[in-house]
Amino acid sequence: MSTQVHFGIHTPQQHISYQRLLEIWLEADREPLIDHMWLFDHFMPLREPTDGPCFESWTLLAALAARTERVRLGHLVTGVTYRHPAILARQAVTVDHISGGRLNFGIGAASHEQEHQGYGLTFPGAAERVKRLDEACQVIRQLWTESTPSFDGHYYQLHQAHSEPKPLQKPYPPIIIAAAGDQMLRVVAKHANVWSAMSPTLEDFREKNARLTQHCEAIGRDPSTLERLAAFRLNPADADFRQARETAQIWIEAGATHLVLSIVELYQQEEVIPRLVDKIIKPLTQSDEQKSA
Repeated sequence: MSTQVHFGIHTPQQHISYQRLLEIWLEADREPLIDHMWLFDHFMPLREPTDGPCFESWTLLAALAARTERVRLGHLVTGVTYRHPAILARQAVTVDHISGGRLNFGIGAASHEQEHQGYGLTFPGAAERVKRLDEACQVIRQLWTESTPSFDGHYYQLHQAHSEPKPLQKPYPPIIIAAAGDQMLRVVAKHANVWSAMSPTLEDFREKNARLTQHCEAIGRDPSTLERLAAFRLNPADADFRQARETAQIWIEAGATHLVLSIVELYQQEEVIPRLVDKIIKPLTQSDEQKSA
C-alpha cells in the first residue's frame, strides 16, 4: 500500500476481568504491527447485560500504561461531560508520563444520556456539548503548554492554574476527536490531529471526509495534516476474518489512515491477537512484492 496505515485494537472494558484484559494488551504489546490499543470511556456496559461489570477508564488506562512498553494507548473516546477539562488534562499528563510518552488523547462530546442520568451528571443538548468540547480543547492545550494559564470561557474558567509537569510528548499528545455532525467536524478541523469517524457506512464516511476537508480549507489548514481513523467491530462468526479483512481494505481505500478493530465479541477466544495479526493486519501491510513471493 502506498499510504501507511496504522492498526489498533479496541477493547471496551465491559464484561471482562482485569486479568483477561491485561493478557490481551500484553499480547498486543508484543506484536509490532499493532500500533495502538484503546478503551472506551463509560461507567456502565453498552452491551447486554447492562448490569454487568465495567471498569472506570482512566484509572484502568494508567494501570495498562504501566504494564505495557511499546504500544500507543488511549480512549475512543473520553466524554467531555464526565470530567472538568482541567482535571482531564492532568489525568492525561499523568498517563503520558506513566507510559513513557505513548498517550493518544481521544475526546468527544459524549452521547450516552442514560449513563448521565444514572450518575447524576448534567447532559446538555447537542449544541451545548459541541461548544463545551471546543472550549475544553482550548483549556486542555493551555494546561499542556503554559505553566499558569488563565481562561475565561462561557463554560470553563482557569485562574493562573498551576500546570506542571508538562506532557512528555511535545508539544502535547495527539488529539483524536470523534465526530459525525457538521458542527463537530468544525471542531475537528480546528483542534484535532486525528478524526475518529463515527460513520455507519462507507458512503457516510466519504461524505463526512469531504466535508471535513472543506472545513480545514476554510480555516487555512492543510487537510493532509489531519489523519482519519475508522473503527469497526469484528464478527465472531467470521472464523478466518476474511470479511473483516475485506472491510478493512475498503476503509483504507476510502482514506482511513488508522484502522481500529473492536474485539469486544472475541474476549473468550484463545490467541485472538496473533490471529488478528496473521489474518488481517499482515495481509494488509504486505507489499505487492511480498504477496506475490
